[in-house]
Amino acid sequence: MKLSVLNSKGKKTGREVTLPKSVFNIEPNDHALYLDVKQFLAAQRQGTHKAKERADINGSTRKIKKQKGTGTARAGSKKSGLFRGGGRIFGPRPRDYDIKLNRKLKKLARKSALSIKAKENAITIIEDFEFKSPKTKTFIDVLRALNIDSNKSLFVFDTSNINVYLSSRNFKGAEVTTTSEINTYSILNAKQLVISESSLLSINENLSK
Repeated sequence: MKLSVLNSKGKKTGREVTLPKSVFNIEPNDHALYLDVKQFLAAQRQGTHKAKERADINGSTRKIKKQKGTGTARAGSKKSGLFRGGGRIFGPRPRDYDIKLNRKLKKLARKSALSIKAKENAITIIEDFEFKSPKTKTFIDVLRALNIDSNKSLFVFDTSNINVYLSSRNFKGAEVTTTSEINTYSILNAKQLVISESSLLSINENLSK
């Protein structure tokens, strides 16, 4: 697939690039996509939840009534989870939600996501650009020039483009990342994928290995 290279004003530069078939034209693997997105979302969880269980409650451990002869169920201390003010039974504890996936599967998931975007014609190639200073209005002008200001978009640069990144932070509909930080979830979550010329080469090198 060949795509025209646009500049930051949305105009054609007269150059074209060819998307590598090994990265942008494979049969998407749904299960790999599912596992990679699941891992990404699980990693966002802090896992700091904690509820007080029976051992964490302050209170007397005296048996509140005799074992037999009351006509009701047996009961121990008032810290039991069956009573008001008692500890929670099997409450949540701090834990790590990280899921381990091998590198080959993660590469397959990213290539599957990029192939889906290519089939949807949701990829734009833009020449490398920078801002002299961080300014949200300048970034919005770029979005309008590319006609994607009303859609979720993901900008991918080869290296950290700090001024463009800072300019995008106040705009909720756009995300700026680098080729080393790109992930399957962000690709699928964006309606339009904007890839710089230099990052296209890096993506091909990273995912073709």
